[in-house]
Amino acid sequence: MAESVIPLPPGRRVVIITGHYGSGKTEFAVSLALALAAVEREFPRLALIDLDIANPYFRSRERRALLEGAGVSVYGSLYRDEITAELPALGAAARAPLQDAGCLTLVDAGGNDSGALVLNQFRKDFPPGATAVLAVVNASRPETASAEGAVRHIRAIESVTGLNVEYIVNNCHLLRETTVGTIRRGHELCERVCEATGKLLLCDCYPAPVVRAGDVSGIGERVFPLGLYMRETWQ
Repeated sequence: MAESVIPLPPGRRVVIITGHYGSGKTEFAVSLALALAAVEREFPRLALIDLDIANPYFRSRERRALLEGAGVSVYGSLYRDEITAELPALGAAARAPLQDAGCLTLVDAGGNDSGALVLNQFRKDFPPGATAVLAVVNASRPETASAEGAVRHIRAIESVTGLNVEYIVNNCHLLRETTVGTIRRGHELCERVCEATGKLLLCDCYPAPVVRAGDVSGIGERVFPLGLYMRETWQ
C-alpha cells in the first residue's frame, strides 16, 4: 500500500524542481513548500526560489502571500508588485537561501530545457552532495505522453544545465478531470522512464481537491497530495 509522505530526497538541502511546461511542477513546488512548512525539519529555515522568469503563467511567486504566511521565504523576481511581476529580472537576494547552510531551499526552475538554462547562473551555489534535481513528468502532456518523449525531455534538461536528474515525480493530471486511472497511467509511464534511465520514482502526485487519498493508495509506494493553489476554481 502506498504511503502518503512529503517527497523530500534524503540528506538534501537544495531541491531543484524541473519539468515540461504544463507538467504541474509549480503546483508541486508550492504544495511541497507548504507541506514542509507544517512539519518539523532538519533545517530551521525554508525558502522557495522562483527561477521561472520567462513563463508568465503559474509562477510560484504569485502565491507569495500564502507561502510567506506559512513561514516560507520567497525569492525570485526583482519586482514584488503584480504589475511588474512578469518582467524577467532576478533579484540578487535569490542566492541567499542557497548559501545559507540552515535553509532548506526549493528551486522552481523554468519549464523545458530552455527555461532551465537560468539554473546555470546558480551552479556554484548548489552545494555538492546536498542538491537533488527532480523532473516532474505529466503523461497527459503531448511532449511527455510516451516514455521516449519523457526521456528526451529529461536528457535535454541535463544537457543544457550539466545537472543530473536523479528523481522522477509522476504528476499525470487533467486538472479537475483527473481520475485514479489518470494517475495510474502516469505511474506506469514513469516506471518505464525509470527503467530506461536508472532514475528513481520519488512519488505519485494526486490533486487532493479532486481525488481521494484512499483511492490512490495502491498505485505506488509513495503518494503526495497536491493543492490547486495555482488554479482558479473555474479552471
